Amino acid sequence: MVIFPIVIVVSFIVYLYYKVMLTRDHDPLSQEIKNAKARIALGTFISFFGINQYLFYQTQLALFIAIIFLFFGIVQAYGGFKRLNHYKAENAKRAQTNQT
Repeated sequence: MVIFPIVIVVSFIVYLYYKVMLTRDHDPLSQEIKNAKARIALGTFISFFGINQYLFYQTQLALFIAIIFLFFGIVQAYGGFKRLNHYKAENAKRAQTNQT
């Protein structure tokens, strides 16, 4: 079960990367896109952390906590995907209007 800690660490690093890059960008639309990607990475981190903790302890309390973490992770990732699709479409519209 080495895959879970690897995914946890990589998703946390990706989350930090997008949050740092968010502060360096001055375009509000690009900031929203990077924030959406950061939310997806945060959702992945939370979900896999909950699953990993359940696999480590395997108690009923750990199961309930893992379910809560999994729920909030899925909510974060789903919200991030929705925002990413929306703002990518807005970015494509803006690029199309700038070309004409």
